[in-house]
Amino acid sequence: MQYLLMLYAEEGGWARMSPAEQEQGVAAYGAYTQALKTAGALVGSNRLQGTTTATTVRVANGKSQVLDGPYADSKEQLAGYYLIDVADLDAALAWAARCPTASHGIVEVRPVWSM
Repeated sequence: MQYLLMLYAEEGGWARMSPAEQEQGVAAYGAYTQALKTAGALVGSNRLQGTTTATTVRVANGKSQVLDGPYADSKEQLAGYYLIDVADLDAALAWAARCPTASHGIVEVRPVWSM
């Protein structure tokens, strides 16, 4: 079954890290991604550009409304995702707990509704 691991973190956190901390972060995500690949669980993943690049589209009364910025204003922002294919929710939760984001942000786990 496929699950989307949505990674939420405070957007400005990376810029406040020292170069050594950033290097450790890159290595941690690299190791996590490799572990997913080795386990045959990784379907896809990507980082998202900052919220300043977001555009929100909504249709109300038949008219399109286009707004700058993300839909929700919150402490943590959606920073990226991993799409994984694992046996069940317990396995997805175990992978989410291993994700580096879980130590400084939030990993939301949601099953994919196959159409």
